[in-house]
Amino acid sequence: MSLLHPDRLFPTDPYTRGIARELFAKVENAPIISPHGHTEPRWWGDNPEFDNPAALLVQPDHYVLRMLVSQGVSFAELGIGPAAETNPRKIWRTFAAHYSLFQGTPSRLWFDHALSSVFGIEKRLDEQTADDAFYTIAAALKTHACRPRALYDRFNIEVIATTDGALDDLSHHQKVRDSQWHGRVVPTYRPDAVTDPDFEGFGQNLETLESITGVSIATFKGYLDAHRARRAYFIEMGATASDHGHPSAHTADLSSADADALYQRVRSGAAHGQDAQLFRAQMLTEFARMSCEDGLVMQLHAGPHRNHNSDVFKTIGRDVGFDIPTRGGFVDELKPLLNAVGMDPRLTLILFTLDEATYSRELAPLAGAWPALRLGPPWWFHDSFEGIRRFRQMAAETAGFMNTVGFNDDTRALLSIPARHDVARRVDCGFLAELVTSHRLDEDEAHGLAPLLAHGLARQIYKL
Repeated sequence: MSLLHPDRLFPTDPYTRGIARELFAKVENAPIISPHGHTEPRWWGDNPEFDNPAALLVQPDHYVLRMLVSQGVSFAELGIGPAAETNPRKIWRTFAAHYSLFQGTPSRLWFDHALSSVFGIEKRLDEQTADDAFYTIAAALKTHACRPRALYDRFNIEVIATTDGALDDLSHHQKVRDSQWHGRVVPTYRPDAVTDPDFEGFGQNLETLESITGVSIATFKGYLDAHRARRAYFIEMGATASDHGHPSAHTADLSSADADALYQRVRSGAAHGQDAQLFRAQMLTEFARMSCEDGLVMQLHAGPHRNHNSDVFKTIGRDVGFDIPTRGGFVDELKPLLNAVGMDPRLTLILFTLDEATYSRELAPLAGAWPALRLGPPWWFHDSFEGIRRFRQMAAETAGFMNTVGFNDDTRALLSIPARHDVARRVDCGFLAELVTSHRLDEDEAHGLAPLLAHGLARQIYKL
């Protein structure tokens, strides 16, 4: 029996399911546009063999780590942190023994998709099948067909964006260019390390920014010019977007004198009270202005409480599963930025949230009014069958479809990229089919929308 049922995620009503099948047939094999993700640039630059199944599929996946840790599995058993297990097969066995924890989760869908479509494994993963699966995957990883560039072709990826810090040298992107490989891999400008005073090493990061740009950052104007210089380099290397990960969507529009005074406090380490939040808020407006100048599409990912477990952050580091969604608003928070540049036709600002309550109350009405705004797809904890459905149900009536950007996979897990797009396409086709059968949409309109949601809007809005 296959791990993947052909009608998975489709509506249960036979007539509606039939329409969903027809829509999905139109987009199932369409190219993947991946305008925002976190795959390693090294994969594309060096095209290496992946080490082993555990290193590829278990250890880098924060969804996997958080679930296993929540059930008492230690980081050490997963090969992470002090006294870490070093045997990949034992780590894989631990994962397989707990695979039932993922029942009903998007991780289960993604993993089953990878096991079946990439490695030809059709037996459910558990303690009994763990070793066979490990050896099958390990053998496949030794072949050219499982190297990153071959998977790019196999997955029918048309373009993929990485997320790169403002201080990154983009050397692996240069390797892609020099190799004359046909794949299109573009960087994304992520300046958090030099715009967030709470980011570890912030002061040293500012010094590095000055050093690599050759632009004096003694004044706020100079600091902004250093960002412009880095953005220009990213654009030269193919970037079409910037990305900003903030605890909230707060923006500000201070006078030049107040902005410089705030910058001097932050730069000198003398920031106090709400200075860090105010500086992040001011910088979002400044980056929006820069986007009007240089054309980079701007993305804002707001809402996570990062590194909730302080001990894990100290001993192991960030991005290992202890990031938690928080409440957050957009209406008042974005008003300073939008009143400054929200009507400028050169600005596109894509909003992502971890607070689903804002979809219908704030985000859809905002995107349905301000020309600069587009809604990003459900992100992180909501990148799931139910999450994508909730988003469509809560946003479409007010914002429509054209004020969204379709789907992007937002992942560092290369093998889950086709799985995530498969889920999104199935959910959207099912949703469109329900609009048809309830006579809210004509069938020919649904056939026009399905390719837009699958890849057309992402290509258009991200300028790819």
